[in-house]
Amino acid sequence: MIQVTRETHEAPASVERRLALAGGRNRYGEPNYRAVWGWSRLGWIGGRWTDRNDAGDTVREVIELRRVPKYTPQDRWHIERWMPPESYGSPANWYSQTIERENGVALPGLGPYPERGEYEHCFTLEGAAGEFVQLTPTVAEYIARAIEAGRLAGAARRRAAIEERERRDEREFDSWAWDVLSG
Repeated sequence: MIQVTRETHEAPASVERRLALAGGRNRYGEPNYRAVWGWSRLGWIGGRWTDRNDAGDTVREVIELRRVPKYTPQDRWHIERWMPPESYGSPANWYSQTIERENGVALPGLGPYPERGEYEHCFTLEGAAGEFVQLTPTVAEYIARAIEAGRLAGAARRRAAIEERERRDEREFDSWAWDVLSG
């Protein structure tokens, strides 16, 4: 029998300290930011599941909630930010929007209402080509501070930055096109 084991890692205490310094703490005294290993982070998914044996034959089909890896790539560090429960609406709203129905069975497709809030994905730590990048306290703090700065920037400032990036991209494309057409 093949048994799948998940590779799990804990963020070093030095990383946790720097993330707490950069992002502060939530109402429960927990850090607003945390680093998690992709395989370590599980999330609820509800629906129809097909279980198979080693030969790939269907063993059973079941409708239930399961905890499955939440992030890909799974062999990377991910930075998460805590979101308060009210950001998900009321419990009644949550269930009305996430309910899944299969063969007359109703279940919350995203699991139970996050009464204490939930950590949500902000950033995957990897290089420009998708390669592994080691998590360090300095990198973690930089990411959390950059996210906080972006969050605190006004909408007009964010919109201006996006427009400037689009103008720059358009100038670069125009330059490239003229070089191609002239050459």
